[in-house]
Amino acid sequence: MSMNNAPNVFLDPNANRFQVNIINEDHDNNETTQEDVGSDPPHYEETSFTDETHNRLRISYRPGKRELYDNFRQNGEKTEASLHPYDTHSKMYYLQTFGHNTMDPVPKIDYYRNTGSISGNKLSRPSLLEIHEQLAKNIAVSTSSVERVANGESTAGDETAGSKDEENKTGFVKFGWVKGVLVRCMLNIWGVMLFIRLSWIVGQAGIGLGVIIILLATMVTSITGLSTSAIATNGFVRGGGAYYLISRSLGPEFGGSIGLIFAFANAVAVAMYVVGFAETVVELLKESDTLMVDESNDIRIIGTITVVCLLGISVAGMEWEAKAQVILLIVLLIAIVNFFIGTVIPTNTEKKARGFFNYQASIFAENFGPDFRSGEGFFSVFAIFFPAATGILAGANISGDLKDPQSAIPQGTMLAILITTIAYIAVAICAASCVVRDATGNVNDTIVPGMSCNGSSACGLGYDFSRCASQPCDYGLMNNFQKVMSMVSGFGPLITAGIFSATLSSALASLVSAPELNTIAPIISNFFLASYALINFSCFHASYAKSPGWRPAFRYYNMWVSLFGALLCCGVMFVINWWAALITYAIELFLYIYVTYKKPEVNWGSSTQALYFVNALDSALALTTVEDHVKNFRPQCLALTGAPMVRPALLDITHAFTKNNGLCICCEVYTGPRKLCVKEMNSGMEKKQAWLTKNKRKAFYAAVAADSFRDGVKSLLQASGLGRMKPNTLVIGFKKDWRSAPATQVENYVGIIHDAFDFELGVIIIRISQGFDISQVLQVQEELEKLEQERLALEATIKENDFEEGKRGICGFFKKASTLNISKHETKKESTINTMQSMHVGEFNQRLLEASTQFKKKQGKGTIDIWWLFDDGGLTILIPYILTIRKKWKNCKLRIFTGGKVNRIEEEKLVMASLLSKFRIKFADINIICDINIKPNKESWKFFEEMIEPYRLHESCKDITTAEKLKREAPWKITDAELEAFKEKSYRQVRLNELLQEHSRAANLIVLSLPVARKGAVSDYLYMAWLEILSKNLPPVLMVRGNHKNVLTFYS
Repeated sequence: MSMNNAPNVFLDPNANRFQVNIINEDHDNNETTQEDVGSDPPHYEETSFTDETHNRLRISYRPGKRELYDNFRQNGEKTEASLHPYDTHSKMYYLQTFGHNTMDPVPKIDYYRNTGSISGNKLSRPSLLEIHEQLAKNIAVSTSSVERVANGESTAGDETAGSKDEENKTGFVKFGWVKGVLVRCMLNIWGVMLFIRLSWIVGQAGIGLGVIIILLATMVTSITGLSTSAIATNGFVRGGGAYYLISRSLGPEFGGSIGLIFAFANAVAVAMYVVGFAETVVELLKESDTLMVDESNDIRIIGTITVVCLLGISVAGMEWEAKAQVILLIVLLIAIVNFFIGTVIPTNTEKKARGFFNYQASIFAENFGPDFRSGEGFFSVFAIFFPAATGILAGANISGDLKDPQSAIPQGTMLAILITTIAYIAVAICAASCVVRDATGNVNDTIVPGMSCNGSSACGLGYDFSRCASQPCDYGLMNNFQKVMSMVSGFGPLITAGIFSATLSSALASLVSAPELNTIAPIISNFFLASYALINFSCFHASYAKSPGWRPAFRYYNMWVSLFGALLCCGVMFVINWWAALITYAIELFLYIYVTYKKPEVNWGSSTQALYFVNALDSALALTTVEDHVKNFRPQCLALTGAPMVRPALLDITHAFTKNNGLCICCEVYTGPRKLCVKEMNSGMEKKQAWLTKNKRKAFYAAVAADSFRDGVKSLLQASGLGRMKPNTLVIGFKKDWRSAPATQVENYVGIIHDAFDFELGVIIIRISQGFDISQVLQVQEELEKLEQERLALEATIKENDFEEGKRGICGFFKKASTLNISKHETKKESTINTMQSMHVGEFNQRLLEASTQFKKKQGKGTIDIWWLFDDGGLTILIPYILTIRKKWKNCKLRIFTGGKVNRIEEEKLVMASLLSKFRIKFADINIICDINIKPNKESWKFFEEMIEPYRLHESCKDITTAEKLKREAPWKITDAELEAFKEKSYRQVRLNELLQEHSRAANLIVLSLPVARKGAVSDYLYMAWLEILSKNLPPVLMVRGNHKNVLTFYS
């Protein structure tokens, strides 16, 4: 076998792909690199690692096949590990991956995509069954399939080109981390606060506390940024921003509730930014004395016009919005630089009168401490500043429009937080080092010799602003905070342009994401903090759940830091505004409950699901360390229902005593050819479990494929459950057709009961008069549904034809009349079929349908009769007790029947009453049956003898040789010796039926001790005859036998 490249191919740093070659079985082409093979079997060229520039497909072809190859080369571009034609004698094509016929594909990203992925087509890899089965039968593909792959319809290499074509055709633009995240976050963080509130904040809190306020806000946003980065790098991120991140991590309940709050926060944020913009415009109008109406109404008018303009830009498309953002950022950066330049330009007399003295140590010292006024405090000032730091999700909010969200969001977000924090601190310190808190603006307020001053820093600089202590002043950090930045800057109008830029960009970002600033800001703060708290908690929760699917590429996060961030956000919410925080939590809780109630049918692999699994696993493991105690016994049932929808009544009665109380596993055994059984079993697992969930049955579905029904049940009895949560009771329906069924089926049925006892499980056999299996009814219903669908389709076709024919004048009219006549006959025919089918259902299956739903209905006043004949540990009494505490059975009273002696009836009653009282089980009546062991009447016994007659061997009437031969041929038959040995027991079963008919014919339910047949002594048919005669012509009967271990106790 030869390699298809030079020996140094493995040293090539670009050799990082598999080259899959198309090779022909006959090597007639002289271009092949293989030696003369003669009559040897065909050799296959191996896959090799190649240089990207030589990554071509090489093919050997037979005469006449060059056209296929030319078409393949012309239509297909460079492909990576895709389908390749392999010409065989049968002219079929096979996959060739590593130089031999195989369906195993090489790893490829397209196999892992979601259906409908916008970044590439999802491919379906060959199933395990296709690879596992015979090669020649399953891997053949048609020429059209190869040509389709050759044309590049399903290759990963075309992904980039396809996305570019999509961009060119539809104008759909994808942004990088700078333009998409960094620019947006910086613009959104540098909002209105930077120019028209930051000087007021530092004036109130001072330089020291002002920096702490900025750093505290940055701590919250930085931790949230780390959490956002971790979540965003844990898989492909689509559009939706905070909603997408939270919902995919914590589930739709949290995602939906916080998504609405976050959207509302963005909407309110637009109001804040637009108001900031409008306030600045109105200030300019006021200076020039050109107000339209008055100050407040002008803010409303300008704000409305601005919102409409911003909405127009957003509607125009993301590309226009992005271009506007870049322009605004440039203006904003120029304005910030202009401010810093202005601080070092020597001031003039007018600016000094307004409080600006360039950098002065005395001003820095005076402004370092706080000077809270007008009822403000640290947290109220923090509440007003915090929205200035809330733009960190601006990039994540357009995650669906980023080229690579996984790398763009962490890079852009964290760098934006760093840059904007430095800028905020620098602007705050510079402003507070140059401008005093109060100034009159009067150039004549200078200090003359002999004049006293209040000792402020302004006094040392030659100005007396002491009158500001007794009357309001218009200038300084605390007063003229909207013009401080303009006054300090080198060129004032640039600061105005910066305000416009900051406010418009932030409003624009909020619109894409979704009357005073001091009033609006705290409300926004609470909504944003709620979002941030959940993002941090999402990161913590995902890490804590330890799901293998939690593998963020961003490593610089810590689950406990995220939890601290979540708690910090919650605490800050209450500190800012406690009643707003309570309202926010109330809204979030209401939305959470609403979404939980609606139960959206989504599966996003959230950390909540992962934690459910972890908790369940931990609980299951913890249970294994706990010894079983009789007080904690609960029936954990393995119910042989088959498909749950086929025997609903059996499931209903089992569910009645296991719901919220014990384990219930609905089991099905598939017998027959293994391949077909396994395929059918695997295809139906999810469907049947979904049926249980849809019908609110708290049960699991389990299925096995086995050679026989008994082998399958034996496997279930041994392997079902987990740890302590293992079945302890087998529930099975009575085999109503045992007399007509093959002997092997009867043997399997009785064998299952023996196996359950061998594995020390209790057994409950349930019998109802109509039987449990309603598969025939389901089949008829399915056929009727198909007929109805066909009828509707036919009517739709006729109407469509009528419409078309109606357009063609008088000819169309006659055709229409003919069609209508036909449709009437068809409808009549369908109606006749439906009527016949309905009659069929009514005549043959109505009783069965009613019986299948009898345990779903609320049981009226009546009794549950318990024939507790043998002590089995208490299961016979526990099952009916559990039923009576259920809503549907609570109106039923317990009546106890037990055996006793004629001369001890009262004593036996007292003993039983005492026992039940100790067990704390309420009862309505106790009946002592003294004549259980007398012989049944002749008619009853005759019926029993006639019932078992076909299954008797009658060996005593034959010679020994013949008898032995019959035993060998029919070992399942009842021998005379066996019948004689168990005659008394047979009498008892017949007699019990007579007593049941006498005492319990009107009961809602009968619970009866199940007789046990000794293995090897009692034949299968005799045991089935006992069960038949015992439960014949009675209300629903539960024949119960525990495993003879206590399930009840009277000890505390």
